[in-house]
Amino acid sequence: MSAAQIQKRPGPGRPRTGSRVAAIQALFQSEQSGEAAEAVIDQFVRHRIGPDAGGFEDGRVPQADVPLFAGVVRGVARQAEALDAIIGGHLAENWTVARLDPVLRALLRSAAFELSSGSQPPAKVVINEYMDIAHGFFGGEEPRFANGVLDAMARSLRATEFQR
Repeated sequence: MSAAQIQKRPGPGRPRTGSRVAAIQALFQSEQSGEAAEAVIDQFVRHRIGPDAGGFEDGRVPQADVPLFAGVVRGVARQAEALDAIIGGHLAENWTVARLDPVLRALLRSAAFELSSGSQPPAKVVINEYMDIAHGFFGGEEPRFANGVLDAMARSLRATEFQR
């Protein structure tokens, strides 16, 4: 997967979005290559993130909050089984997490990690961020699918935020 596949990229001043894009890319790379999360984090920090990383071509994310990026990747790697159970609980009966597109799986795992790891950022911010990213990675029905799963997960994991 390369960032050239991204149609909508985080604009200037959106390092948290850049972090989430990089996390999805890193999780995809880790899953596809079998490399440990720490090795992929190191590669991204050295070669793909930061002002010296270049542009979005070739999978680079020039503007990213490195602690957020690393935290999401580490958290997903540590909690993958639990996160898959959360995601699986919000899929249609005939769908499994393993059946999902690998980029969509990485996106949903990242969002599930953020939603299950506390109350910040607010659930609606998490949904909006990952929806922006979903629209950047996918041009078909995947963003709509992701929106349904993200909304259901958020309402389940952060029910108090939706009781107003």
